[in-house]
Amino acid sequence: MDLSVYLDMVYGTLWYLIPFFIVITVIKSAWFKGVFGEWQVNLLIKLFLNKADYHLIKNVTLPTADGTTQIDHIIVSKYGIFVVETKNMKGWIFGSASQKVWTQKIFKHTSKFQNPLHQNYKHVKTLQSCLGIVGDNVFSVIIFIRDSHFKTEMPDNVQYARGGIEYIKSKTSELLTESEISSCLERIESGRLQPSFKTNSEHKKHVKEIMKQKVSTKTCSKCGSEMVRRKANKGMNAGNEFWGCASFPKCRNVVSC
Repeated sequence: MDLSVYLDMVYGTLWYLIPFFIVITVIKSAWFKGVFGEWQVNLLIKLFLNKADYHLIKNVTLPTADGTTQIDHIIVSKYGIFVVETKNMKGWIFGSASQKVWTQKIFKHTSKFQNPLHQNYKHVKTLQSCLGIVGDNVFSVIIFIRDSHFKTEMPDNVQYARGGIEYIKSKTSELLTESEISSCLERIESGRLQPSFKTNSEHKKHVKEIMKQKVSTKTCSKCGSEMVRRKANKGMNAGNEFWGCASFPKCRNVVSC
């Protein structure tokens, strides 16, 4: 029996499956998730914020003293400037405003990511420096997209999808004049780095270096809070050091040093 005919049929079938597997790989990549999440937030902004009052600038990379910082969305309006950080994530999200690293749990899988509030704080300060402004007219907004659930209490400026838009619309005091808005838009455009593959690549390398430093902290395996190094004052282990959950007494997880 000539097997070459059957092999040709198999190879012919597999050839058509290659583009399918490539598409699936791209869709599951961190890059695509980030881009898709930003696209969803862009759509929300365009649909639910009046273009005449809210001016959107996307994917702004600004130089900093130690590298670069990349802002997903900047919205300039008479009600202030909103710096929006997007997180396209699923699962349970654990974190607090003070923690350096937050935790994502999907069933038994646990992963860590940079506290978006800290991340966006740097964005806000860098933007204020670029614009030469100080004060309370720049707002930090964190928007989570996808099927994620907060398992710890979050500040008002950390919201799911549409909630982030409602937070922006909740600011109704007029803080900037039309001339100030125009000046801010011009400074952002002139101060940003030229969007390119090289700019994105160098920024990603800088972020990875930051994360290597941050993940060195210990995280509670039960609730995702930061672990704090403590010393036992009494009992059989008096004088010995241990890791205790920062959420004590709500969480009583303890790990030996």
